[in-house]
Amino acid sequence: MTIRTQAPFGSWRSPITADVIVAGSIGLQSYKADGSDRYWIESRPSEQGRCVVVRQTQDGACTDSTPPPFNVRTRVHEYGGGAYAVAGGVVFASNFGDNLVYRHTPGLDPIALTEQSDMRFADFVVDHQRKRLISVREDHSGGGEAVNELVAFSSEQPGVITVLASGHDFFSSPVLSPDGSQIAWLTWDHPNMPWDGTDLWSARIAADGTLHDPTHVAGGAEESIFCPQWSPDGTLYFVSDRSNWWNLYRVTAGGTSCVLARDAEFGVPQWTFGQSTYAFVDATTIVCTFGERGISQLGVLDVTSAKLRQIHTHYTSMGGVTPAQGGVLLGVGSPTTASAIAFFHPAKEELTILRESSDLEVDDDYLSIPEAIEFPTAGNRTAFGFFYPPKNAQYDASPDEQPPLIVFTHGGPTGSTSTGRNLGIQFWTSRGFAVIDVNYGGSTGYGRDYRNRLRGQWGIVDVEDCEHGALYLVGRGDADARRLAIRGGSAGGYTTLAVLTFRDSFAAGASYFGVSDIELLAKETHKFESRYMDSLVGPYPQAESIYRERSPLHHTDRLKSPVIFFQGLDDKIVLPNQAELMVQSLRENGVPVAYLALEGEGHGFRKADNIVRTLEAELYFYSRIFGIELADPIEPVMIENLA
Repeated sequence: MTIRTQAPFGSWRSPITADVIVAGSIGLQSYKADGSDRYWIESRPSEQGRCVVVRQTQDGACTDSTPPPFNVRTRVHEYGGGAYAVAGGVVFASNFGDNLVYRHTPGLDPIALTEQSDMRFADFVVDHQRKRLISVREDHSGGGEAVNELVAFSSEQPGVITVLASGHDFFSSPVLSPDGSQIAWLTWDHPNMPWDGTDLWSARIAADGTLHDPTHVAGGAEESIFCPQWSPDGTLYFVSDRSNWWNLYRVTAGGTSCVLARDAEFGVPQWTFGQSTYAFVDATTIVCTFGERGISQLGVLDVTSAKLRQIHTHYTSMGGVTPAQGGVLLGVGSPTTASAIAFFHPAKEELTILRESSDLEVDDDYLSIPEAIEFPTAGNRTAFGFFYPPKNAQYDASPDEQPPLIVFTHGGPTGSTSTGRNLGIQFWTSRGFAVIDVNYGGSTGYGRDYRNRLRGQWGIVDVEDCEHGALYLVGRGDADARRLAIRGGSAGGYTTLAVLTFRDSFAAGASYFGVSDIELLAKETHKFESRYMDSLVGPYPQAESIYRERSPLHHTDRLKSPVIFFQGLDDKIVLPNQAELMVQSLRENGVPVAYLALEGEGHGFRKADNIVRTLEAELYFYSRIFGIELADPIEPVMIENLA
């Protein structure tokens, strides 16, 4: 029997340390099958965040297909994704260091198939018949805004790059029909983002490899199309949110028709290339993942009868569905298990784990299980989130004490949080902090109408929902009203700073590469997001006054709560000046402030030592602000203006 010690919330000793979180932990993404072999990308903090294509053979043996120093990432749209393809044991991959595409043949030296580092490539398709690769190209060779196109180039040796389709601001998701005679792809144009409005096109491929008779299939400025795929019998399928929900459709002789209507999300926002929520097992059977109330589900769909057989598992976070021999590959996760790559056999309804992101085993007595909550917010609306109460097998707090609460704000802001095991949350709950992970208005997973709540309202709706979520838990007796903190990265960092500036409910905050001046973001950010602010705030410069009104940097006299800032100095999405200007202003205003600038880090931290340092620094910061005596010593961080 475990003897429990009474100690204040926040002071508990936890086995989930920052070092433990990154030790042996990897990122897993981009799952593919080639014959009986399975492939994926591993992002390795222990190798300075290097991304490696890994091959697993039928006997379970794993080998690296891309040797050091190759780093398989692409900077198209800056967020990347779709960084490699594989066929016949040959891996075609974008290298982050020089932006070139390389052919990696087992036993041979890599061959560069492209030659200009100012040309970026992503979303590769192997065109076997024509011995070429088809991909999205982002051309940075000219002045002004980069040019995006759909192109083709040899899969065997450097050669001429042929433009297949152009004339739109963005391209994604090229897919070949099974017989190689047709191709489909997506486009969209400023000021739309892909979750606002996209267009689906198809064309036949002529004998010379060019595209003939491009046809607009579906989509428009107010319809988001996602993940076009061809069935084995040559029918084109896609996901559309025309009904409010991202549901599955197909092309018919008379146009398009819905395959399955359901108040659920079969799509996700295209922040990165290569995302997929469904795959064909045969011409009439699809394995799919879909979201309901923020929880992922797994299903097998008969497209002839429109019958969906739901597969019950303990996993609550699933996606990245890819066809494989006998079934599909997909990513899975749950509150108590590490995220993993799995193989699903639909006929047997068997799910087999192939690779876990962490070999760390954490006793369930230290894992806080999230509670899906709905809470009232401004305008008589309802918002959503996941509440994690403090949990540690060794400790209790005093019955008359409520825990400090940390509000997590996800990025995007068009994104969402999930319930997969997140040791970054358990780090806090196992020490006696409570956490609410908020899916504020504008988040995905709850339909287009919920997503559109943020149109013109960024800095208002998200701020209201985060504050109301925290106060809802205070009202339930689950949090201490005097010790509320908020943290977030990127757009979540903006919401964090806006809450701290324009509300007075929070006593501290942490901004990870967050936006402090949305006007600067509109002026300086990269092409993919350069018009994102049009829908979130308003057209710039016409709405300049609104930009200034909602930018924390212009209202630092209203910010009285201590803030810690973390910023990668190589960030090309939210430039370092966003943090530095804010820090300088708070310093001059006498507000307690701390700042950690990290060399060699971009938008999101990948190096193990930096991940450890930032997490521990944030804990130290809260301990000083909330007067918590930590169980273990932590390297201090300098907090200016703190008495």
